[in-house]
Order: sequence, then C-alpha cells, then structure tokens
Amino acid sequence: MGTRDYSLLQPKELEAVYAISRSFLVHENLESALAEVVRIVRSVLIFDNLVLYISSTDGLLEPIYAKAIGRGRTREADLAWGELVAQKAFKTKQTVSQIEEINKDSADRINKRYFLGLPVLHGEEPMGSLILIRFGGPPYLSDQIQLAEFIAIHVAQLIDHHRLVERIAKLEAIRRLDSLHDDFIATVSHELLTPLGFIKGYATTLLREDITWNDNDRREFLQIIDDEADRLRELIDNLLDSSRLQTDTLKMTFEPIRLETWLRDITLRASSRNENMEIILDIKTPGLQINADSARLAQVFDNILNNAHKYAKGSQVTISVEQKKDCVHIAVKDEGPGIPAEYLDRIFQRFYRVPEKSNGIRGTGLGLYICRKILQAHQGTIEAESGENEGTTFHIYLPLPVM
Repeated sequence: MGTRDYSLLQPKELEAVYAISRSFLVHENLESALAEVVRIVRSVLIFDNLVLYISSTDGLLEPIYAKAIGRGRTREADLAWGELVAQKAFKTKQTVSQIEEINKDSADRINKRYFLGLPVLHGEEPMGSLILIRFGGPPYLSDQIQLAEFIAIHVAQLIDHHRLVERIAKLEAIRRLDSLHDDFIATVSHELLTPLGFIKGYATTLLREDITWNDNDRREFLQIIDDEADRLRELIDNLLDSSRLQTDTLKMTFEPIRLETWLRDITLRASSRNENMEIILDIKTPGLQINADSARLAQVFDNILNNAHKYAKGSQVTISVEQKKDCVHIAVKDEGPGIPAEYLDRIFQRFYRVPEKSNGIRGTGLGLYICRKILQAHQGTIEAESGENEGTTFHIYLPLPVM
C-alpha cells in the first residue's frame, strides 16, 4: 500500500482518519477501539459489514472483530465474511475488489455483495486484512478505495499500538511476579529460620555436657522449643492453606452451626491463649444458625483475634452479631492504633504486611489473605474499616440458610 498522500482526502475524510488515529490512545482494549473505528468510518464510507482478520502464529487468518450494520444485520445467519478476499489481500499485499452474486435468478439486489479487501501491514509485512462488504451495491469508487486504504493504515497502527501495550503489560507482570517471588522467599526464609534458630539454639544448649541444668531451666528451654515448633508448624500450615485456597483445592465440610454458642467457644479460647485480652460478645440477633466448616471458620476468627492481640495489645475487642436481610453481619472491633487508610485495600493481599505496623512483629502476611479466601468459599465477604488511632473493625458477612 506504501505511503499515502493525505492531501487527496476531503476535509471530512481527513478528520475521520485523524479521529481514528486518536482513538487508540483513549481506549484500553482493542475491541472498544475497533468499535470506535467502525463508528467513525461509517460516517464517511458506507458499508454493511466490516471484518478484521489477523494472522495467527501458524499463518492462518482468523477474524478477531466483525460488525454487521445496515443491510448486513438482516442477513447475519447466512452471511459470508469475505474470507477468500481476506486471504487474497493478505497474500498479495494489495487491495482486492470483488463482486459475489449468490442467486443470479433472484431480483433481490441484496444477493449481490461487493467486497473490498485491504491488507493490514506492519511495515512491509502483512499481519492481516480488513474487509468491507456492501450488500446490493453501489460498487466501491476509486476515491472510496483510497479512503479505505488510509483507514487500513491506521487500523494497522492501532493493532501495533495495542500489541505494544500488551507486551509492556506482560513484561511488567513478569517483573512484578519476580519481585513477589523474591519478597516471598525473603519473607518465608526469615519466618522459617526464626523458630528454627530458637529450636536449634535451645536444643544445642540442653545437649551441652559441660553444664548441668536444673529442672526449672530445662523445662523453660523445652517450653521455648515446644512453642517455636508450634510456630513453625503454623507457618507451614499457612503456606499450604494459602496454596490450596489459591488453587481451590482446600476441602471443606459444611454443617449447621449455632452461631452464638460457637462464637462463645471461640472467644473463650482466644482469651485463654492471649494473656490480658478482654473480648466482649454483643449478640444483637440471638438464635442465628449458619452452614459452615467449623474448623476453617474458626481459623478466620483466630487470625483476626490474634492480630488484635499483636497489633492492638491490651485493647478491648468487641464482637457484635446481627442479622441484615438474608445474611449475618459479624463485626470484630479493637481499640488499637488502627491502620492508615492508604493500606486498607492491600491488607488482604497475599504476603502483604502494613509497613509501619510490622516492625518487630513476626508474620508472613498470609493470615488475612487466608481469611478472605475461606470466607469466599463460604459465599461470604470480609472488609476492613480503620483509621490512624481509631482502632480497626473487620466486617464479616455470611449468608443465612434459605428456609
């Protein structure tokens, strides 16, 4: 198709060509950009169907966009989309004009189809074909063909632009994945090595033959080893759960649970585990029952309450329960320092930890991610509400059984 002289275009046509060139800068995806191209082209060049073919990796032409308008909409069921014309324009790298008559004995002029095939080129190499179809005429005139060729040039630029955007997005995704991978290894290595260091250190100390340990010291060291072994097991379980939840392979067993009784057990267990933690249970709607995996749902509340103990140490925690239409709303509120607003959208991401709140506090950033995934498996949701020095509230919504 070569270089075109834009001075040959009429003002309205030139405006349309420039509008097409601008369209790929404002549309996020190729399909919406092509829809805009169709709208612009239709204002200066009459056609009934438009089809864009792109060459696949194996060299075959595949339609990636097709639009039937005008007379084309009434004959969509038996339409030919100009595949042979597309192949010819693609192979020759030349514009192809062709007429196809379906039924010569019929007086219906719709049976005569006028095809215009335009090669879509990347430099001198063809990457596809643009097909314009008219049903019943009139034939494409030379100035209309030239306008169509200008349009095909800009469609080629449009495709090039979006391919470039996609390549950049893929490279950015790879870069982010590599960064996440490095962060994951660093975080997990640190979290695993910490309890291992305690276990190894105290075990080695107990095995020293040059020191005699009294019963109290020995028991204290063994208790540290036991606690750190539990910590190590918890880390490994979290990693496994995270992986299974991400791939939807974590099995759950759902059964009826009386929510009020179940939550009382959860709060008693949390109070016994976390020293000086005061938990208030506020049941606004008593007698509620849900279907849930008791162990997995307990994992959610254990995690939230453990976080309250770590990040809002010494603060009172209130768990309120009430029915809202066809779901139960459970709010877990602490009175701690809160989470800055700019981090709230990210705290449920895998391996994410709030920077200012994480100093000196051990964790992998998996807990809230696991909470969200478990609740999603229960057809529920979790949201966080917080602010600096305003405490943090986790809002949990779980569906009630259909009666």
